[in-house]
Amino acid sequence: METMPTALSGLRMTQRFAGGLRAAGCFAACVALGACGFHLAGSEPLPKILARPYLSIKDPYTEFARELEHQLKSSGALLEDIRAKSTATIEVTRDTVEQLTLSVSTRNIPTEYLLTYTVTFAVRGPDAELLKPQTISVSKDYSFVEQDLLAKQHEADILRAQMARDLVAIAMRRLTSLK
Repeated sequence: METMPTALSGLRMTQRFAGGLRAAGCFAACVALGACGFHLAGSEPLPKILARPYLSIKDPYTEFARELEHQLKSSGALLEDIRAKSTATIEVTRDTVEQLTLSVSTRNIPTEYLLTYTVTFAVRGPDAELLKPQTISVSKDYSFVEQDLLAKQHEADILRAQMARDLVAIAMRRLTSLK
C-alpha cells in the first residue's frame, strides 16, 4: 500500500520537473531569438522622421492605400491631414493593377490570366528627399473557367488584396530602413 503513494508522488515530481524543463526551454528560446535580432514581421519600429507622416495618394480607396494606412497606424504613426504639419511626406505616384491574358481556349475564351500590381512611392522630409522613388511590383497568375465566372472574379479580388498586402510589407521594410 505504501508503494502506491510513493509511485504517484514520484510521477508528480517527474511531471513538475518536465514542466519546469519546458518552461526553461521556452525562456531560453525567447532569449536566443531576442539576442539574434529577430523581430516579428511588421514589428520593426518606424524611424522618428515618420512619426507624423502625410500620405499623398491619388486614390485613397485602393487596396494598397488602405493597407499602407493601416500598417502605418499599426506601427505607431499618427497620420497628418495637412502636409505642413507632417514630419515627412509619403507620396504614392503609381498604384495600378494590370491583367494580361496568358492563354485562351480553342473557342478563343481566356483560360489563364496574369495579374500584376505595381506601386511607386517616395518619401520626402521637410527639406530633403529621404527615399528616392521606389517601384515595386508583384505578379500572380490564375486560371479562368467560364462556368465559374463569379468564383473566379472573387479569386481575382482575393489575389489583388493579397498582392497589396505583399507590396505594403515590402514598402514598410523600406520605410523602417530610413534614418
